[in-house]
Amino acid sequence: MGELLIGTSGYDYPPWKKEGFYPKNVTRENFLQYYATQFDSLELNGTYYRPATSEQMQRMIDRSGGKVKFSVKAFSEITHATDKSRYQPLVADFRKALEPLLNNNLLLCALLQFPESFHYGDTERLYLDAVLKEFSGIPVVVEFRNNKWQNDMVYDGLRKRKIGCCITDEPRLKNLMKLDYVLTSDIGYMRFHGRNIKMWYSGNNETRYEYLYNDNELMEFVEPIKYLLQRARIVQLFFNNHAKAYATINARKIALLLKE
Repeated sequence: MGELLIGTSGYDYPPWKKEGFYPKNVTRENFLQYYATQFDSLELNGTYYRPATSEQMQRMIDRSGGKVKFSVKAFSEITHATDKSRYQPLVADFRKALEPLLNNNLLLCALLQFPESFHYGDTERLYLDAVLKEFSGIPVVVEFRNNKWQNDMVYDGLRKRKIGCCITDEPRLKNLMKLDYVLTSDIGYMRFHGRNIKMWYSGNNETRYEYLYNDNELMEFVEPIKYLLQRARIVQLFFNNHAKAYATINARKIALLLKE
């Protein structure tokens, strides 16, 4: 059986204090310290908006007391680049930032989230291949948002490179990824975005992910996750439905369901 790690996508959400996840006496500076008492892993997504630094990663280790393992999302200029000639120095900087996590055996993987507009075409495939080569030696998981990437040629290519493919649960919309429990490396990686169809395109970064999975919906994932655990070295589950602290509720609940 593989190792199971469960957490949320991000942690630095002041509204979570109002919603009851963070106690009233916990300051924002100590959010991560408290988070480490509740979950064993964390997907850092602030690094998608601002380049990560090694100093920042060291602070994460210090504030979590070394009790949390991290998946770190790559800077958006790598995955959403309009100028694709800049990826090499950007990846080099990102790799350097990850060194404290690597040195302390706390890096789970780097997450490369590509946009829905990243189509399955020759130019995109060549760019993906070039970027992945720059990550040699780093565990990597790729998240696509366009379901044209869901084909055997892509899966075989990822397996050849030992790159993980993110399994996503998200709204059932035409171009988005279909829920498919495919393993392409020894890392099983799931992101739960919620199923808020109405707000996916019209909402903001808060309302898009405003969705609370009910118990029956979470039960649907139990057997597939057990399947992944039988085949992967490690399985990571991250809830990105962060609005109203729903991610913390669902992460705790699925942990209980899997334990049962």
